[in-house]
Amino acid sequence: RQKELSDEELRRLHTSYRLSLSDRIENAIHRVSDHFPGFRQESLFGEVDWGSACFRDDLRIQSGRRNNQYSRLELVIRPYSDLRVLDLKGKGTVMNRELFNRSFYVPVAEVDLEEFEQMIDVWAIEYAEMYAAKSR
Repeated sequence: RQKELSDEELRRLHTSYRLSLSDRIENAIHRVSDHFPGFRQESLFGEVDWGSACFRDDLRIQSGRRNNQYSRLELVIRPYSDLRVLDLKGKGTVMNRELFNRSFYVPVAEVDLEEFEQMIDVWAIEYAEMYAAKSR
């Protein structure tokens, strides 16, 4: 019979996963920003989220009118809560249109780190494909 983890043990596990996954997130975001010149990268950490983002703000002039085009990819691990889940959140905006807003979560005691790592990579690739298709 499996021993139930205490809240403190779950919190410690969550912190460990968050640190490990934040490195994976930073690398995935960095790969996206490297493939598309003009993206700037920022680290996100604090009370609200822990992760990374890349963004760019383009100015386009069409028929003499200014048009700003904002693009951003953000991947974060949400803080530990009473729900006792590890929560990965992703948002992707391309040319002022939010194309995805996703969440993937699993109870902390049942986390498969490889599954989260794959999700991070898949979301980053999906965003890169969407950005490449829309920015032409």
